[in-house]
Amino acid sequence: MRSLGDSVAVLKGVGQKRLTALNKLGINTINDLLTYFPRRYDDLSLKDLTTAVDGQKVTVKGQVITAPTLSFFGRKKSRLSFRIIINDNIYNVTFFNQPWLKKQLELEKPIIIFGTFDRNHNQIQGMKILNGDKSDTYDSIYPSNKEVKQATIKQLIQLAFTQYENLLIDIIPDWLRKKYRLESFHDTIQNIHFPTSPMAAQKAFRTAKFMEFFLFAMKLQLLKATQRQIEPAAQIAYDTNRIKAFKQQLSFKLTAAQQKVVTEILADLRRPIEMNRLLQGDVGSGKTVVAAIAILATISAGKQAAIMAPTEILAEQHANSFAKMFADQPVNIALLTGATSALARRAMLPSIKNGEVNLIVGTHALFQDQVDYDDLGLAVIDEQHRFGVNQRQALHQKGTSTNMLAMTATPIPRTLAITMYGDMDVSVIDELPQGRKPIKTTWIPSAKTNSALAFVKKQLEAGSQVYVVTPLIEESEAVDMKNALAIFERFKAIFEPAFSVGLLHGQMSDQQKDAAMADFKNNAFQVLVATTVIEVGVDVANANTMVIFDADHFGLAQLHQLRGRVGRGSKQSYCILIADPKNTIGKKRMKAIAGSTDGFFLSQKDLELRGQGDITGYKQSGMPDFKVADPVGDLNILTVANQEAQEIAQNSDWQKKPENVQLAKYLKYHQTITTD
Repeated sequence: MRSLGDSVAVLKGVGQKRLTALNKLGINTINDLLTYFPRRYDDLSLKDLTTAVDGQKVTVKGQVITAPTLSFFGRKKSRLSFRIIINDNIYNVTFFNQPWLKKQLELEKPIIIFGTFDRNHNQIQGMKILNGDKSDTYDSIYPSNKEVKQATIKQLIQLAFTQYENLLIDIIPDWLRKKYRLESFHDTIQNIHFPTSPMAAQKAFRTAKFMEFFLFAMKLQLLKATQRQIEPAAQIAYDTNRIKAFKQQLSFKLTAAQQKVVTEILADLRRPIEMNRLLQGDVGSGKTVVAAIAILATISAGKQAAIMAPTEILAEQHANSFAKMFADQPVNIALLTGATSALARRAMLPSIKNGEVNLIVGTHALFQDQVDYDDLGLAVIDEQHRFGVNQRQALHQKGTSTNMLAMTATPIPRTLAITMYGDMDVSVIDELPQGRKPIKTTWIPSAKTNSALAFVKKQLEAGSQVYVVTPLIEESEAVDMKNALAIFERFKAIFEPAFSVGLLHGQMSDQQKDAAMADFKNNAFQVLVATTVIEVGVDVANANTMVIFDADHFGLAQLHQLRGRVGRGSKQSYCILIADPKNTIGKKRMKAIAGSTDGFFLSQKDLELRGQGDITGYKQSGMPDFKVADPVGDLNILTVANQEAQEIAQNSDWQKKPENVQLAKYLKYHQTITTD
């Protein structure tokens, strides 16, 4: 029985050497080959050079009127030159590094050439010589390597399509294809590889993108369903009265958004199903108190809770915050990080194992082999984008049916929320605490730095404090950027002795960092010159102004995070971006951050302008590996495909319906989600 899963070795002309070369391109099976899509198309229809644009790729038919001359440069470089005549006009033609083409040229004989037209020199830089029957088609151009040539890939795809086209069965249900005017799988493959027009290829690619997104979304729904199995151990029978009393003794009232999120989390904890929830909220939106309520609920049910932070400073800050919040509660806190001494660690581990300690705060140290828990009911992951899937999983496995709450202050664009976190329920705190005013943001070129300094002086004289952020610690010859040490000296010269200037950067020891943060908070410094270390940490209500030098060297999400350090008090706050972006994208990014305080809008914009590789200044891990679909450029298709997958999966017996037979069959054998 033939199948699309057959090895490409079954095709004529594929021996062991060629098979190895194809494998390097990711082509192992017939299905891999048929879904190895072109990266572009060359339009081989004949062009009229009198109307062609300079630099345009053209196909022309003419007559060779001069004998070709072949010149060699070095070992492998060559130039083949001759002239052709087209409608009484003479054009020079040059082919580089294709000396074998000389054999195909004959005086007075017609020739069809595909190449780039240089109008100024009346010249064509040739790319290939075509056969007569190729002059009215579109040529598919595939990613290739030295071992597998374009012609070989095309030949093998043609062979595979001829032999296996009857096995190209539709996986997407008919009603869904009709709803979105999608092509059959057979026609999609045919029109992508052998299109008769640009429109045919475009339509086929649209179907391929929908199909890729839809099947990915269906896999996520299956993953979600397996996580939703009844697990009695996951149920947290918390004490409602203790939660009510805790909320009442807080010095502030929860916002409507916080209350909504708390309700969602508590409802999850009550169910005998593991919680797998992502909590998103801008800097300062109050995620910590929401986490505190979830932690207290877990502890009130006699279970343990753990919170994992990416850095020791943040872990310490959480331990201090929770110690204050739970001062009147029977909560025993342990702080476990890489900096914990061996002595303290030895004393702590038995207390964690026997349940005496019921809140464990720490870093990666929380899931090390030697750390055993009594009954871990809840694991909270803070700034979760800094942890890989395996690290989150390692903490999860420290308990039996542990509930997971992942938190992030980085607003995640819809693209990533759907593709990276589609298996999670998402809660959003989209409201800042009462009394917070939007931060006024301005972008100025470095030539206007003096006006920013005058503004800073005015704010200092009014009794406010100021952050000054720069990308580098020390001056670098390689990079023309402001640096913290130079700016620190400059600000001291300008503002001292009237105002004190402090310094904070990543190369200082933890003790020095903590001291600098504490001094700024206590107003011992009125100006704090810092690198991005302040992205996480300091909460100073009196600091209402931030100046960011070389702002174009930061991601939008990171600038938004930094900006969130001001605007924490009742005063109007300001952020001044000083930048001289060198290209259009840089300018667009500066305009976007100056024009919006919406973190979700900015993160989507960052994704569009910079690509998905680096959203937050940290490499995104776990991004799905799509062949043709682009989660950023094809966001509308992604959203629709995701919605349809959710609709189908809501029906518990969807797999038994006749229209879903092929889809269910496919998913049974392809449940793995591929990520890069």
